Amino acid sequence: MNIEVATTNQLKLIKSLYSAVTSHLRENGVDQWDRFYPNRWVIGKNLKEGHIHAIFNEGICIGVVVVNQDQSSKYSGLPWRDLKGRPAVIHRLAVHPESQGKGIGKRLLQHAEALARSNGYTSIRLDAYSANTNAIRMYERAGYSPVGQIQFPLRKHPFQCFEKNFIDE
Repeated sequence: MNIEVATTNQLKLIKSLYSAVTSHLRENGVDQWDRFYPNRWVIGKNLKEGHIHAIFNEGICIGVVVVNQDQSSKYSGLPWRDLKGRPAVIHRLAVHPESQGKGIGKRLLQHAEALARSNGYTSIRLDAYSANTNAIRMYERAGYSPVGQIQFPLRKHPFQCFEKNFIDE
C-alpha cells in the first residue's frame, strides 16, 4: 500500500473515508467533525491543488493527509518557534476506523514530514482537536511540540496547535 497524490476522480472515496471517520469519532464522544466539515468543497479544492496524499487498499481509501501552506488566521497569535522559515501545514489526517491501530497514521505523518523536507519547508504546523486524545498522543510521540490552543466556531473543545521544527533536528 503506497501513499499517492489523490486525484479529483477519487473525491467520493475520500469523502467516504471522512464520513466513516466522522461517524467513528462521534460514536466515541469526539465531536471534532460533522456533516458540514470536512465537506466536498474543501476536499475538492485540496484535490485540485494536489495536496491530498492517500493510501488505497482494494479500491477503498484507508488513510489521507493534506499538506500545504494554508494556515488559519487563528495561528497568527501563537508563539511559533519557526518565525523566519517556511512552514508547511498538515490538515485532516485521517485513518479509516477498520484500519486504525496498524501504523497507518504514523506512516502518513512520516510521509508528510518527508514531503515537507523535500520541498524546502523548515517546519510543520498543525492543530488537533483536544478531545481527540489518540491524535494528540500520536503527534506528541512523533516529536511535535505544543505551542498553544485555538478555538474554532461550533466546536466544544479547543484545538491544540503543534509544531515540528526541522532546523532543530
